[in-house]
Amino acid sequence: MRQEAMQKLIEYLSSHYYLNLATIGPDNSPVAHTVGYVSDGATVYFATDKKSRKARNIAARPAVAYTVDEDYRDLNLIRGVQMQGRAELVRDPSTIEKILGIMMRKYPQMKDMPANPDYVLFRIVPGEAYFIDNTAGFGYRDHLIF
Repeated sequence: MRQEAMQKLIEYLSSHYYLNLATIGPDNSPVAHTVGYVSDGATVYFATDKKSRKARNIAARPAVAYTVDEDYRDLNLIRGVQMQGRAELVRDPSTIEKILGIMMRKYPQMKDMPANPDYVLFRIVPGEAYFIDNTAGFGYRDHLIF
């Protein structure tokens, strides 16, 4: 069962483009960010300016949560991911190169964007997830702990 739930989560993450990232602001209030991402298994990666609010929030408090879903009109069709984890700056050059390659394939328009030396790459290390799947029954969800 765990393997099947993990596969559904991984497939869902790989087939979507944006997540809703929650970070903790300097006054301990939650802050939501829409982020383009790529996934490698259950781990997601995103790039952002190192001076952005999300980067500053993560540097101070790396605990994050995110959702990936769609704008469903029919409650019985809702599927999505709810994830809690820890965000960390990616420093390894070979990992950065690999992930940027995945990003270029997923978002081809990135090839035409000018290089920005202030951009950094983050990974979200999964901690606990729910895969919501109302197509399997209203309120159905798989719970995964990493």
